[in-house]
Amino acid sequence: MAITGSGSLAISLYVFVISAAFLSKGSAETVTVDGLNLATDNVSVIEGEMATISCRVKNNNDDSVIQLLNPNRQTIYFKDVRPLKDSRFQLVNFSDNELRVSLSNVSLSDEGRYVCQLYTDPPQEAYADITVLGNPIIESRYDVVSEGNETELTCTAMGSKPAASIRWMKGEEELTGETTVEETYDRMFTVTSRVRFSVTKEDDGVPVDCIIDHPAVKDLLAQRHLEVLYKPEVKIVVTSPDGLTREGDNLYLTCIAEGKPYPLQVSWLRVDEDVPPHAVVTGSDLYIENLNKSYNGTYRCVASNAVGEAYDDYILYVYDAPTTIPTPTTNPVNTQDSRASEGAPQKIDHAVIGGVVAVVMFAILCALIVLGRYFARHKGTYFTHEAKGADDAADADTAIINAEGGHNNTDEKKEYYI
Repeated sequence: MAITGSGSLAISLYVFVISAAFLSKGSAETVTVDGLNLATDNVSVIEGEMATISCRVKNNNDDSVIQLLNPNRQTIYFKDVRPLKDSRFQLVNFSDNELRVSLSNVSLSDEGRYVCQLYTDPPQEAYADITVLGNPIIESRYDVVSEGNETELTCTAMGSKPAASIRWMKGEEELTGETTVEETYDRMFTVTSRVRFSVTKEDDGVPVDCIIDHPAVKDLLAQRHLEVLYKPEVKIVVTSPDGLTREGDNLYLTCIAEGKPYPLQVSWLRVDEDVPPHAVVTGSDLYIENLNKSYNGTYRCVASNAVGEAYDDYILYVYDAPTTIPTPTTNPVNTQDSRASEGAPQKIDHAVIGGVVAVVMFAILCALIVLGRYFARHKGTYFTHEAKGADDAADADTAIINAEGGHNNTDEKKEYYI
C-alpha cells in the first residue's frame, strides 16, 4: 500500500478469474489515516465479479461534496450523479457521510489509481490503487494421452502480490509440482507450476485441480479433466447352450469389446487350427451348429483400436450325447389288440412288493427272537423210572425194594426230556 500527500490512501484491489463455483465477493479491510476525515476499504475480488469502493466521512459532514474519480481523473460519481457513461459502475449508497459505488465484471483494464475527494477547506483526497490479477489457467502439454504414457499439466497465476502458492490434486490424490515465481516490472508476481505423471485407463475422465492460495482469496480452483486412450477390453460370453456342450448341440458365442477409441475390428479364429467350415461369424458373434468332438479346441476373439489389441479365449470341449433310459411300458396280454389287456394289471409295482417282503421277514425275525427268549427262561421237567411204586411204600427202604427191577435194573435207568 502506498500513501501520498497529506492524508492520501491506497486501496489494493486483488482480482482473480476462476471457476464460478468458487467465486466469492471481495473481502474488505477498513483503512483509517490520522488527521484525515475519510475512511475507505481495501478490497480483494475475483475478476469477473464485483468490487465495491466506499468513501466514508468519519465525522459529521458539513454538507461537503463527495465524489469518486477513475485513474484518468474522470468523474465516476459526483454526489449521486454518474457523469461517466460506464454502466458497470452503479451507485450502492449515497448520503452526507458516504459514497459507495460498485464495479461489476472487473477486468484487467480496470487497474489503476482511483480517487475519493471530499470538498472541505482544505479539500481532502484518498487514493485507491486497483490491481487486477490475471487468470489462473491450466494448460496441458497433450490434449489426449494414451495409457502408460506421461502427461504434463501447467498452471499459471499471473499478477499476484504477494506471490500465490499452487497445489495439485488428481481426484483424491495430491500431486507434487515444480513451481517457478517471476517478478514483473510493476512488482507483481507470476507463478507457474508444472506436474508430470503417467496415466492409466482408470485416469480417463478424472479431474485434475490446480488450487491457488493467496491472502486475498483462499482455495481458488481451476480444473481440467484427463482424456486417456486405452486398448480394448475383450470378454467372450456363451449365449447357448446353458450347461455342458454335448454332441449335437448348437454353440453360440458373443464377443464383447470396449476401448477408447471404440474397437472397430473384431475377428474370430481357432488357435492352431482352422475354424470349422460351416461355422458362421456375424460381426462379434460366432455360431456353430451340430457339434461333434472334432470341433474341440481354443476359439479366440481379437479386438483392436489405435492404441493396441487384446483378445479373450474360449476352450470348447464336446461331451458325449446324454444316454436315455426307456420308460416302463404296459404289459398287454395281446399286442395285436389292446382291448385284450383291459382289466389286467398294467405294471408291477416292485417297490410295493419289496415293502411287503420286508415286513414279513421282519415279523418272522421278531417271532424267532420271542420264542428263543421264552425257552431260555423256562427249563424242562425230568421224569425217571427209578423207584417205581415208592408212592405205596411205608418207608424208603420198602420203596427201594418195591422199585421196579430192584437193584438189578439200576443200569437200565432212562431219562426223558419234555
